[in-house]
Amino acid sequence: MAERPQVNRYMVYPLYTDVAKTRAWIESLRPDSGEFGFQLKATGKVIGAGGVKYVEAENAWELGYNLNRDYWGRGYCTEASKALLQWAYDVHGVRNFIACHATANAASGNVLRKCGFQFVRYGRYSRYDGSETFDASFYRMKMK
Repeated sequence: MAERPQVNRYMVYPLYTDVAKTRAWIESLRPDSGEFGFQLKATGKVIGAGGVKYVEAENAWELGYNLNRDYWGRGYCTEASKALLQWAYDVHGVRNFIACHATANAASGNVLRKCGFQFVRYGRYSRYDGSETFDASFYRMKMK
């Protein structure tokens, strides 16, 4: 999924083109990394990935996700994101969450709002390698 330019368009990480490097990254994940694959119950096929990670500067956990283009618009990303948030709440007692998306990626904003996030501000973020910077919308959510 992350090898398709359309899916990777607004991601902070580079386009994945090397299967060996992708496998190495997956194998490097620890069970407590907060990273999960999104799997279809009916078939077992992995259609996406996402996770939550603590951001000390914000004193909150950041939600992130990515979904195979073939499965966009079906509600899977919202369902998986809600499950990630619930996992962080149940397992780690997390109540404060943050997230952002490229402002041009309206569908990602829809996912965040459906999960209960509230818009906070506009800003920018860049790819890890600095090759591109995006106008962004930033959100927060507090679970009770």
